[in-house]
Amino acid sequence: MEIIDSFLLGLIQGLTEFLPISSSGHLVLGKALLGRELGKSITFEVVVHFGTLCSILIYYRKKITSILSSLWELLINPSDFSNKLSTDSNIKLSGFILLSMIPALIVGLTLKDTIENVFLNPFMVSIMLLVTGGILFATKFRTRFPNNLGAGSAFGIGLAQAFAILPGISRSGSTISLGLYLGIKREEVANFSFLMVIPVIAGAMLLEVKTMIELGIPMAAFWDLAVGFITSFVSGYIALKYLIILLRTKGIHPFAWYCWIIGICGLIYFW
Repeated sequence: MEIIDSFLLGLIQGLTEFLPISSSGHLVLGKALLGRELGKSITFEVVVHFGTLCSILIYYRKKITSILSSLWELLINPSDFSNKLSTDSNIKLSGFILLSMIPALIVGLTLKDTIENVFLNPFMVSIMLLVTGGILFATKFRTRFPNNLGAGSAFGIGLAQAFAILPGISRSGSTISLGLYLGIKREEVANFSFLMVIPVIAGAMLLEVKTMIELGIPMAAFWDLAVGFITSFVSGYIALKYLIILLRTKGIHPFAWYCWIIGICGLIYFW
């Protein structure tokens, strides 16, 4: 892989991991347009996913530290669980994150390979991007957000995350959109959407790291991997920061037009 390819694919991964336009779909289209095989480069994908994981850990470092502190207090005093569950927002949020992981865990362990074998081609990805555009655009008509996150809505958002295993279906777009449909406050659902993906990305990385170690890491690819990591980290942090700002002011429905344009162009190009 050339350095410029590493930069472009790292940039695609970083920007699209958090923007509601499907990182998996854009990587498929990007590899196809660059003339690369659509089969996965395990090492490169692990590295760029690690870059975006680092960006979200840095962005939410204060909240994550607060959550870990509450969990540590609970660990050393487990008898206080019922009281902390009702009074400590960090413990409650941790429980919601665990609930949201269940659908993704089930789908990821049972259907991931089958789904990717069927949908991992640029034409199908283009169709799914059109679907993502529809999901995003529908949020335009939700203007009131009177509700807070609860156990039921957390599990429902987890189902939306599992649905996003389809390449071209945006994970952040699906989860944030469902939260908005349910009337959950914009910033609350956005923060939950990005915090809940941390264990999912980390878990997926661990599964792929085993394969990566077995295949070995060629030293000749060091600079390609370094460029991919740095690019995905920096672009991911910027994308996450400005998506939160945009969500506070306008919502995410403007991204529907982008998804529709890319989807239509993909259908025409890969027909």
